[in-house]
Amino acid sequence: MKPSLRLKLDQLALRLDELNAMLSSEDVTRDLDRYRSLTRERAEIDPVVLRFREYLAAERDIATADEMARELEMRAFAEEERLSATATMTALEADLQRMLIPGDPNDDRNVFLEIRAGTGGDESALFAGSLCRMYTRFAERHRWQVEMVSASASDLGGYREVILRLVGRGAYSRLKFESGGHRVQRVPETEAQGRIHTSACTVAVMPEADPVADIAINPADLRIDTFRASGAGGQHVNKTDSAVRITHLPTGLVVECQDDRSQHRNRAQAMSVLASRLLDRDRRERQQKEASMRKSLIGSGDRSERIRTYNFPQGRVTDHRINLTLYKIDAIMDGDLDELCDALAQEHQAEQLALLSGELA
Repeated sequence: MKPSLRLKLDQLALRLDELNAMLSSEDVTRDLDRYRSLTRERAEIDPVVLRFREYLAAERDIATADEMARELEMRAFAEEERLSATATMTALEADLQRMLIPGDPNDDRNVFLEIRAGTGGDESALFAGSLCRMYTRFAERHRWQVEMVSASASDLGGYREVILRLVGRGAYSRLKFESGGHRVQRVPETEAQGRIHTSACTVAVMPEADPVADIAINPADLRIDTFRASGAGGQHVNKTDSAVRITHLPTGLVVECQDDRSQHRNRAQAMSVLASRLLDRDRRERQQKEASMRKSLIGSGDRSERIRTYNFPQGRVTDHRINLTLYKIDAIMDGDLDELCDALAQEHQAEQLALLSGELA
């Protein structure tokens, strides 16, 4: 084990002892915020220190085996014990490195998922509809709640733009690498001569922001307009100004919400989307600064970056960031995204481990 890694683990073990002492004091619950903070920190550190103690035990087993090996009749047994303890230490060191990778604080958040038609005209809008169904089916497989925040339907079907809210534990951790350009190659329904067309959509996955805790929005920076909802909606359509459009003047970001009949709920939903977009904008700006120092294996999630191609004639889906091709396009379009999500997460973890090793060198 590298000395820098050993030092970090020793420091965590000492910190755990400090936390245990503080949490066992009689007056610890007088300040509930501090108590919750200490409890969270202990919950993060405890499994790491437990695994480190298993590593130290294996280290002691090797020392004991070396002592036994001095006696001729115990040498064979001692060698077996040493090999076993060495293998245990190697596995535990790998586990400890993974456990020290900083977690993403947004991983357990709900997400807003935006899909916009790009190049390709009507076929792009139809593909946006296909992607919307794909992500909806994926959410249903994970038993997440799906809410349609807003949708702009195209004349021939599909969407020019659609925003979904996916509510469920780990939603952002599973979908955060989906942001970017998605390209489709297929024969459109509108193509009479059977020619393959290429079109594209952009996808943005944003962790749901807490408008109060995560980002400050100055009411003076907002222009809020109300208008009558359009589209299917029965007797309430075009009778009340329930739809809401919010413009964030400093950035020019515009959010519309008209899915609910209540203007109050539409306004609250639009504010939530705006806060998430502003938070996502800040995150992407930070990523771009980091990317100037090092190139990410997974990519920045820039919405102009082509990340994946769906080739229907060949039945394949290719993720260009990790050079992964899967020949099960029907299953993927039906929401079977777990293999793709797992591969992207593993590649990201490998990159994080490489960075950690560099820091601990």
